[in-house]
Amino acid sequence: MEQDLEKAEKEVVQLVEKLSDLKKEIAKVIVGQNDIVDQLIITFLAGGHALLEGVPGLAKTLMIRTLSEAMHLKFRRIQFTPDLMPSDIVGTEILEEDHSTGKKFFKFNEGPIFSNIVLADEINRTPPKTQSALLEAMQEFEVTYAGKTYSLDRPFLILATQNPIEQAGTFPLPEAQLDRFLLYIQLDYPGEAEETEILKSTTGKKKEKVNGVISGEDIVKLQSMVRDVPISDDLVSLVSKLVRATRPATTISDYVKEWVAWGAGPRAGQAIILTAKANALQEGRLSVTKADIEKVALPVLRHRVIVNFKAEAEGVTSDDVTKQLLKTIDISNNGAV
Repeated sequence: MEQDLEKAEKEVVQLVEKLSDLKKEIAKVIVGQNDIVDQLIITFLAGGHALLEGVPGLAKTLMIRTLSEAMHLKFRRIQFTPDLMPSDIVGTEILEEDHSTGKKFFKFNEGPIFSNIVLADEINRTPPKTQSALLEAMQEFEVTYAGKTYSLDRPFLILATQNPIEQAGTFPLPEAQLDRFLLYIQLDYPGEAEETEILKSTTGKKKEKVNGVISGEDIVKLQSMVRDVPISDDLVSLVSKLVRATRPATTISDYVKEWVAWGAGPRAGQAIILTAKANALQEGRLSVTKADIEKVALPVLRHRVIVNFKAEAEGVTSDDVTKQLLKTIDISNNGAV
């Protein structure tokens, strides 16, 4: 029994070290953006999907491609456009002929969704009909076509990007579909020192080679370990209070009542706990702390707390609401004050 425990602890340490190596490989190409890289890894470890939002030129696509190169996984990029069809994502049946018998038959030709990492680039540029083609894959990890169900390989991760500036010709994701994304990650401009380093490293001949340092099997093991990371009842209670406090109908927070139209559902609480566990594991800790919850609360609630028209007019965002609640909710009290 003791030997089995030692073996399990050793495996955890080795896998966490691989996560550290993964970050080093990504850092060869991506300057700074450490929090964003952490959030991408958390998404992977928690077995969810992420939506990245940022203005053009912040290396969203490069970051995702580099992540895939540092893993021994299949990667496909889908450029979303207004004329993209669901079959361009899922796949389609083609008519083939058996040369030995002369009989014709339909064969399913797999689309780019059949990969480990799928980059849905500029997802808001395609109509809802095509956007919805991702829903079954995101939730059930399978695809149904012509009455047949096809399972997707594990691990499976969809990373979608969107540009917050251009609104003409775009199709905003509905709230129900946004909720399918575990994290909503926002990228900002790099700092001055980071931008100087980017200019130096990207305008010369030298090109860094990214090595694959972690396998799909390792990721699947880590995903299983994430769910075994313990969290105290007090912290679970804190998460419950936080999520319930975002709802205008049940909160006692005047701030929420003034600025929020719709609060987060139970899926938000599940996401906070799961991503907090993933953050603890990637940092080499085998228990969740309050700091883990505070780190993941913003990207988890960003797309699940819907502010009202008054808030939009005054520039109050869902992040402002979450920050206010994190200040006022504690383990020792019963709600927001």
